[in-house]
Amino acid sequence: MTGYVDEVVLPYDRDLGPVLFDHYGLDTARRIAERSPRDVLEIAAGTGIVTRHLRSLLNKDARLTATDISDSMMDLARTKFLPGEQVTFQNADATALPFNDGAFDAVVCQFGIMFFDQETAFREVYRVLKRKSRYLFRVWDSERYNPFASLSFEVLQQFFPSDTPRFLFDPVSCHQIDPLKELLINIGFDPIVISIHRHEYDIFDVSAFARALVYSPVLFEIRDRGGVDPEEIVAGLTAAFKKEYGANPMRYPMQAILFETEKT
Repeated sequence: MTGYVDEVVLPYDRDLGPVLFDHYGLDTARRIAERSPRDVLEIAAGTGIVTRHLRSLLNKDARLTATDISDSMMDLARTKFLPGEQVTFQNADATALPFNDGAFDAVVCQFGIMFFDQETAFREVYRVLKRKSRYLFRVWDSERYNPFASLSFEVLQQFFPSDTPRFLFDPVSCHQIDPLKELLINIGFDPIVISIHRHEYDIFDVSAFARALVYSPVLFEIRDRGGVDPEEIVAGLTAAFKKEYGANPMRYPMQAILFETEKT
């Protein structure tokens, strides 16, 4: 497990976090905090990037519960908080939340719903929310707008043309708005506000960003196939990013879709 933390969790937090997650995380936290909720649940909290922003922006007496299915991610998240801060960390499956009905007046999930069954997870959110309370989640738009997926796949395809690792396509697998909207409506969420958010980030260490993408769970697909040193893929991906977007710094584009809704 230590190897998993060193190879995957730390680069995820240190090198992907500031680029892909922090800007959107702050925006997410601001939107949740503006209504001064008392009991907030975060699903798929990962290494606590959104959690940290939430705790900083929520009222001091607000209760914040952060959940994730990965103990390693949660262990790192805990290091971002002082002992006196009101954050409860709990290992939990998003499709079977271990909380009472109507326990929360806000639920947030940033870039998580693509990794579990959406209908079951939405029903669980609906169950644990109080009436007239808010659910906010964010997903990545398609690979067309997110080169961490498209360029990574192109480079991986050069090394594995017949059996290309596809993990980095999972994050961009929920960009179709209508199916998600219909699920929410059928479950009882209303109103539903959907917005597109484009962002750019100056990356000064392109190779660290590329390495963190390769040393994500896609690393295990690479090792299962064998025959290729992951560092060769890192070098190839670094070169591809620099060719497409420049370097020192690389102006990196991304695009996400935000869903804001309430339990009726």
